[in-house]
Amino acid sequence: MRRGKTIQRFFNKRYGLFRRFVLDQRFLPRWVVLSIDLAICVFSYTVSVFLLADTSLQSNDVFSFFQRAVILVSIHLICFVLFRSYSGIIRHSTFTDVYRLAMATVAMFLISMIGNSAYKSFGSHEIFSWMDLLLYAILSFIFLVALRVSVKESYRFLKATAAQSSSKKRLIIFGVSDKSIGLAQSLISDPTAPYQPVAFLSMSEKRNNFKIMNLPVLNCCDDIEDDLRDIRVNFNVEGVLLVGDMLSVVEKNQIMEHAFSVGMEVYSTSLPERWEKHSDMEFKIAPLQIEDLLERHVIETDIKLISEDLRGKNILVTGGAGSIGSELVRQIAELEPKRLIVLDNAESPLHGIDLYLKNNHPQLNYQVYLADVTNKDRMKGIFDKYRFEIVYHAAAYKHVPMIERHPREGIRANIIGTRTLADLAIKYGCERFVMISTDKAVNPSNVMGASKRAAEMYVQALQKRPNVKTKFITTRFGNVLGSNGSVIPFFKEQIKRGGPVTVTHKDITRYFMTIKEACQLVLQAGTMGHGGEIFVFDMGKPVKILDMAERMIKLSGLRPYVDIPIEIVGLREGEKLYEELLIDGETTLPTFHPKIMVGRVMDHDYDEICSSLDELEKLANSIGKKKFIIQKLKCLIPEYVSQNSEFSQLDEHS
Repeated sequence: MRRGKTIQRFFNKRYGLFRRFVLDQRFLPRWVVLSIDLAICVFSYTVSVFLLADTSLQSNDVFSFFQRAVILVSIHLICFVLFRSYSGIIRHSTFTDVYRLAMATVAMFLISMIGNSAYKSFGSHEIFSWMDLLLYAILSFIFLVALRVSVKESYRFLKATAAQSSSKKRLIIFGVSDKSIGLAQSLISDPTAPYQPVAFLSMSEKRNNFKIMNLPVLNCCDDIEDDLRDIRVNFNVEGVLLVGDMLSVVEKNQIMEHAFSVGMEVYSTSLPERWEKHSDMEFKIAPLQIEDLLERHVIETDIKLISEDLRGKNILVTGGAGSIGSELVRQIAELEPKRLIVLDNAESPLHGIDLYLKNNHPQLNYQVYLADVTNKDRMKGIFDKYRFEIVYHAAAYKHVPMIERHPREGIRANIIGTRTLADLAIKYGCERFVMISTDKAVNPSNVMGASKRAAEMYVQALQKRPNVKTKFITTRFGNVLGSNGSVIPFFKEQIKRGGPVTVTHKDITRYFMTIKEACQLVLQAGTMGHGGEIFVFDMGKPVKILDMAERMIKLSGLRPYVDIPIEIVGLREGEKLYEELLIDGETTLPTFHPKIMVGRVMDHDYDEICSSLDELEKLANSIGKKKFIIQKLKCLIPEYVSQNSEFSQLDEHS
């Protein structure tokens, strides 16, 4: 018994080596394919002569067997070359390859018959009998096609056995459409793919024994959860694969809930035609992410317009190593600027973006600067050297609790830094100054939001001054998915540690968009602005953070409140339940882009704002108490009302 298993393992191992050897081979050169075809022709003629031997249909002995074979195979060779029958890849043969073989064989038969008749007219005998030529044509065509079919089917069999490797993820593909069928075909055709499709999952098809590419189409439209449970057991399925944009967010959430409840994973992928190369498969097919489950639509921008606007310009990106700034840098680098300057005061992230540009854009004329936007002399030297045409100002301190405890730093970076850069933009004749703001600047409840609102007010007032040619454009949006310090990486880390996942309030909501989309809209708004506007982005529906936490736990294959506890810990300093995109009294007007609106904002007196900012700067640089700084900030921004903060008492006494 043991000896039998040893022998079986020996042959299984040798078969595995042979299978990998065959699958890993490159395509045969054309001369090899042509040589094989000619060998088949010689064999076919030998068989035809053998079959007609000692019959009245055999050829005359005018020429020897060898001479007749050379003549016939030479004619066939000329026809192969004329119709390029050898140009196809044998293991991927199609009807086109069979058609070429047929045409070459028919041409060979006609040329041989004509030549045979011509020879007979000058001599007394034919070289070949008509039956000899016909039998040879039929046999050679059959053997040539049989070779291609056998190689193709053998290769398919070896791929199929390779695809049944236990290391592959067994998936059912959701939907029966050209898109899902195309994806299944891509997976099946690649023996190295880490995923194995075993069936299609349909919510509408009710046919029995219905198959596509030999994969069954399974119906799942009555009790989805029970159907998925049966499918998981009967087909040993590990997950469901969602393809492209075939499902709405609501439908994705439903599938996710039902799949997770029966112990199946959920994967998503873009369509194969969007993969840059076939090896992207492993990266493009990935477990469903929380971003896929948020009710938001993909945002599209006019890349051509943005590219024409930025090409050949000297561009500065402040905060260029941060979440927003680094994505701006990556997108601008694709648009062929004349020169790109990346400025940040964070050493390690700046080094990272430097390496990225060096590796991915070696032809780009760029420079990174480790510098602080609050250092006026340093900023003046950089502006004087490069004479920027466009500035994207993304440098800011953004973490609400941190700035609530350190208001001086928030005021220096967010207000004084913006003022310094804006003044230099005018002095050195910049065409445009695009400032990245936040929805927390709307009716601010914390120092960070108030500091960004003060910066908004300053650049708007600056725009109203006479002889100011620089266009000051402000963009205002909410949270970006996956940015540094955002809730998603925070929750992921908590789940990784085994919990608890901490949510500040059960009813707290936030607006979200991806970093890429936010930066695309920033670039688009920058091309649209005439100066002095605040562009407000349509962020879609606000998301309940508690719901997000529960979904992220489920996406990790765990159960909320069972495997991973969720704790409500109370609002943080300066945090409010709901974010807004407009200040009381502001309204919006539509633009040509459906996701960008321009806010109609109140005017502010430049001299009054400058006076207040001068005092704020002195207070920020002094050793006085923080409350005096906040009092001055509240005077500048009357709608600033602190929440969950030590500064709330200042509102009570006002």
